[in-house]
Amino acid sequence: MSSLLPTRIVPSVTPAELTTRQVAAEFRKLLGTGAKIRAAGEAKDKPEELLSLGYTPKHAISLFDTRFYLTSPLQNPALRFLVAYVVQRNAATGRLEVYSRIFYKDLSLVWRCASHVIANHGDFWIGKGDVTTVRRGGYEFVECVESTTDLPFEMQTALETVNRSAPPRNDEEALYLVLRNAPSSRTEPYRDFTEPRRRAAADRRNLIHGGRSIARFARKNDPTSLRIVAGFEPDFHRGILETSEGRSAMYGGPLRRFRILSRNRKIQYLFFAGPKHVWIIPPQALTTELSTYGVRTVDVVADEDLFVPGYEYHYFDEHSDEEDFSQIPEGFAGEPSDHDSDRADASAWLDLIPVIAEFRREVLRTKR
Repeated sequence: MSSLLPTRIVPSVTPAELTTRQVAAEFRKLLGTGAKIRAAGEAKDKPEELLSLGYTPKHAISLFDTRFYLTSPLQNPALRFLVAYVVQRNAATGRLEVYSRIFYKDLSLVWRCASHVIANHGDFWIGKGDVTTVRRGGYEFVECVESTTDLPFEMQTALETVNRSAPPRNDEEALYLVLRNAPSSRTEPYRDFTEPRRRAAADRRNLIHGGRSIARFARKNDPTSLRIVAGFEPDFHRGILETSEGRSAMYGGPLRRFRILSRNRKIQYLFFAGPKHVWIIPPQALTTELSTYGVRTVDVVADEDLFVPGYEYHYFDEHSDEEDFSQIPEGFAGEPSDHDSDRADASAWLDLIPVIAEFRREVLRTKR
């Protein structure tokens, strides 16, 4: 049955003011009432053993009708992450259910929830959520819509607070214990990730701009040709909900985040600003429904070239027919990052995008 999803504009949440012992005790008390942990990976048969293996939550965050219990930060050679327990009440049974998930920090500096993992025969890849089919050069390709795994903007700062609460502990096992290991050929996520999205889309009133793109480039490889549908532009004068501060070695020190509403108050943006770079995370709806992965079930369609991070993948691939593998529009890749030689400076593209130039002028009061 389809239904109209509620929306709400709320301040960003903060971690619960509880000690790590109090959080652990609260979580164990929850399990004592009969709530069961669910895991999709190797811990599927005995998910409660996650606690005895050291994945006891130390922090808690609440957003809308969902409670998140989080471990202290963990690290492996591929990513920084948290083991998360997403607690929701099952609408059909009325019972609280606990889903173990992996929340990780993407290289764009946004926190995401992994949909699955591929770890077979030397392959290693974190599932990037739902997929779409695109046509290029007469061929069809299946591509990930990575923003479908972005956790709500309202909790991004809280996740960063947890991330900085302690030095990360090296961990090589959690991903395999928690995440479903998919065959190497499977890009798309499993039904428990996609079905809540399908239900939400069944009522077209839930789709942002009817499911059509709210932003596109009128001319290929021309950053100045961006067109945003009227009303969906970020409101730099009256729509800035809040700012937060952090640091990034890759981006040269202080880093600011700005959560900004659109002029029509239907979507929200997240801008990142470092000493030299400004980039935009794909915008989100204001719907309050979260799936068991902790992500929104409705997303905002827009041209992905608007959301290139300050440093993006751009490197020579000896196994590719092309000279370079690049996620920066052709001709705009700058110098490689001092911290990651596989990533190049994308500011030559970003700084010519009109909405970023306007953000610098109206919010940062700087020009490039």
